[in-house]
Formats: sequence, structure tokens, C-alpha cells
Amino acid sequence: MTDVWSDRAEGYRTSGTHMQGDDLERVVQLCEPGPGVKALDVATGGGHVARRLREEGCQVVTLDPAPGMGADVVARAEDVPFADGSFDVVVTRIAAHHFGDIRAAVAEMARVSNRLVVVEDTLFLSEQQEAAERLRDPTHVRSYSEDEWRELLEQAGLEVEQVEHFEKVHVLAEWLARTGCEGDEARRVKELLAPVLVGDGDAWRDVKVVIKARKSQR
Repeated sequence: MTDVWSDRAEGYRTSGTHMQGDDLERVVQLCEPGPGVKALDVATGGGHVARRLREEGCQVVTLDPAPGMGADVVARAEDVPFADGSFDVVVTRIAAHHFGDIRAAVAEMARVSNRLVVVEDTLFLSEQQEAAERLRDPTHVRSYSEDEWRELLEQAGLEVEQVEHFEKVHVLAEWLARTGCEGDEARRVKELLAPVLVGDGDAWRDVKVVIKARKSQR
């Protein structure tokens, strides 16, 4: 998986879905950024959250399992190599559906935060959409519902403060190309996505959930 993601690095650095959007700006706001705020960007990918947090004055460390992503630390979300409470905020954006052990990853993010955890990821909508995601990209593990996210965060000792939804539209050809999905597999993916295709069928929509959770003081 790591080599696959290193090969994809440039595509994610230049992806419009990842490098901009109201959802990105909201994630940054919910991190309560400012000078001196210490932040950890987990599964940083193209580094877009880290870039924006640095622009807001934060001291940011990036973490990603793929060496090609160029993160400060090469490590999985399930194995964060920092001491308890090392950061004011820990954030991950549009990545958690790739985590092999979501409970371990959320527990690690909560452990190394002393204040906030902010998560954005694709919201679970249907098993049909999950099948399309896995066919297009075998590294896709699972998307989660809002209720599942609340339970994951609360079990990790976090108190959910805000939940917001953002609809995003993806150009189908670009989205498929980022993972090298083509031919019969690409046609099958489009068939599976039929309920959420928009326009002339050259794009599709999903929903991102953005959640701000605070470290419980109890």
C-alpha cells in the first residue's frame, strides 16, 4: 500500500478535491489555529491541511505511511510515534476510509492530542457506493456513518462538539485516473455509482462529514 500511495503522491498534491474547498477551510477553522498552536496532520497526503494551518501560524508536523508523500514522519495512523498530549490539535482529512484499524487510529489521535481532534471523511451512504470505492481503489477499507464516527470518537475519550456535512462533486474521469482505474473496471464503477451521478454522468457526488471533538476533561 505504501508504494502505491507514493506513486500516487503527485496526483493528490494537485487534486482540486483535496487542495481547496469550503470543507478544507472549515476543517482549518475547527482546528482553532493560531500562532504557537501545535498541530499533527495525520495521513497528510498532499499536505493541504498542513499548508493552510501553517498559513494560520500553527506549528505543524505531518505524518503519512507513504514515503513519497514527503511527510515529516513516515508512520501509520495506528502507530503515531509521539508521547501522550504532544499536540494541541490532531487532524485528518479525507483519509480515514483507508485506515486498516479505525479504532486504533482514532485512539492514537486522541492519545497524542491535549485538546482537539478534527476529522473529515467521506460519509457512508450505501453498500453499492462502498463497492464502487473498493473497485476503483483496493486500498479503500470503509466509510462510516455519522453515528459510527460519534461512537468511535467518544470511545476514544473525546466529546463531539460540532458535526457538519459538505456535498462534493467529483469529475469521474479525473477521480478514476488518480488510482489508475480504467477499462471494464472503470465502466463497472460508473454503473455502481449510477444513483449519485450528476450532469451528463461525467461526475458524481458524495458527502463529507466534518467533526470537531474535544479531549474529555473527566
